[in-house]
This record gives sequence, C-alpha cells and structure tokens, in this order.
Amino acid sequence: MDQTNTLPVSPAAEPSHDQIQALLDELKPCPDGNLIGLLQQLQDHFGYLPAPALVQISRRTRIPLSRIYGVVSFYAQFYTSPRGRHTIRCCRGTACYVRGGRMVINAIRKNLGIDDGQTTEDMMFTFETVACLGACALSPVVMVDSTYIGKATPRRIDSVLKSIKAEGSISQERQ
Repeated sequence: MDQTNTLPVSPAAEPSHDQIQALLDELKPCPDGNLIGLLQQLQDHFGYLPAPALVQISRRTRIPLSRIYGVVSFYAQFYTSPRGRHTIRCCRGTACYVRGGRMVINAIRKNLGIDDGQTTEDMMFTFETVACLGACALSPVVMVDSTYIGKATPRRIDSVLKSIKAEGSISQERQ
C-alpha cells in the first residue's frame, strides 16, 4: 500500500509554539550547523517532525523550507506525522516472503487493524513493511522497536502483540 495514504492519528497533540521555541532555544540552530543532527534531535524530542517546528528551523537558520523538506523526505528515518509508541517492521524481502512473510504481514494487519505505513488510533503501534531487515537466515523476520523476532509465524506475532498490549513492552523471554 502507498504509505502516503495513512489513517489520521487523532490522540496525539501537536506541540505548542512555546514548546517548539523552548526546544530550539536549547538546541541553538544556526545556518552552518548540522541540519540532519538538528532534525534528529527534534524528532527524538517530539517523536516526529511537526511542520511548525520545520518552519521555525527555516527561520532561525535561514535554510529554505523547501531544502529542509527535501532532506526530511529523502531520509526514511524522518517522520512528519505522529507515530505509535511501538514500531512494528516486517520484512517483505525474498527470503522472508518465500518462508511465510506474507502470512506474518497479514497477521499483523489483522491483529492491529491497520495497514503498512499506518498508526493505530490509540497511538500504541505503527506498522511498516521494509525491503530487508538484514537477518535473512532468521526469515521471516519482524522487528518490534529494536528487538528482532526471527522465524516469525502469525501465531508467534499475535502472542508478542498481545503481550505488548497487556504489558506495554515486548517480553524478552519470547526472543
């Protein structure tokens, strides 16, 4: 599915002008500074890159807003909309696909009620499929936040998601 067609994520509130100003005062952006580093810090703080913050960066650094958006849209690490507390990444590469990855992707879609590139309404999960997670020997592979789940099955993924919903975090004993 095209990732530009995502569901709106209602519970997240956009940061206020004052919150953005305070963070930028702390970070001290400048025209000769590291734009990518600044964007990373901003995203680490807010969880995504709010449009008003990008406008303020443009004003403070005198970097054209179009150039900032060019950087943000080029790098897959940057997000311009709120994301869930947990990110579920499922590999759709060849090794994972031939070993049942499509069934795992469908199980995640069904369990969470969202599609690739979407976030649950409660802001708990964001689901993404990726070309490769670099663990082909463990295929099919799913990454929940920073935890890899190898030899994933629909049943195992349903169990992991159920655990996260109940506990708020991935149980390490399932790895």
